[in-house]
Amino acid sequence: MDQQFTRRKLMRTAGAAIAAGTAIGSLTEAASAQTVGKTLLIVGINCSPRKGKTTAAALQTALNAAAKVDQQIDTRLIELAGMNIGVFDPANPAASQGNFKDLIPVLSDAKVAGIILGTPVYFSNMSSQCKAFLDHCIVFRRNFALSGKVGGILAVGGVRNGGQELTIQSVQAALLCQEMIIVGDGKPTGHTGATLWNPGNDDITGDEFGLDTARNLGRRVAEVILK
Repeated sequence: MDQQFTRRKLMRTAGAAIAAGTAIGSLTEAASAQTVGKTLLIVGINCSPRKGKTTAAALQTALNAAAKVDQQIDTRLIELAGMNIGVFDPANPAASQGNFKDLIPVLSDAKVAGIILGTPVYFSNMSSQCKAFLDHCIVFRRNFALSGKVGGILAVGGVRNGGQELTIQSVQAALLCQEMIIVGDGKPTGHTGATLWNPGNDDITGDEFGLDTARNLGRRVAEVILK
């Protein structure tokens, strides 16, 4: 596959959106500013409807660990909370994208080498924001624009065994369809991904094991990227 051709095609799509009046500038400018002097970018996507809460904190822990692996690596956290990303409509996908179209040029940037998705656990599965995001990622799958990028998953539940691993596997299944390279949290915890729990006070600092899985996930994503 010609990845440059894929990216050009996606950027043309984004360009058409700009011509139609879509505001993408703030996201693309922020991405450019943060990656000056860096060659590799790992993006964390917070799929929680609550901005800046436990899923965001867990993702930032993973991203911080990833950044420590090598000076080439930069990180960025994107919050889906507050974004209008509609339920995917296969009959009219463009009309249902909403703010997802703003993410197309960000995630198709050549510097993005890894993506870590974080989601809260609802009934042993991902949040509705996460599902909408993954469904709209069909725009990347048409030309496999995410092929070869390294992916990791993080889930935060209300109890220790609250469906985190089921949620992680569900998200992994979607990313495997994108031909991404999926990794777990790495040694010494070494399972399917980062599993954390929120005891109900929006504070994960006491979950030492969960935070270790987040750090190991971020480190593992960075290590595989460098390989």
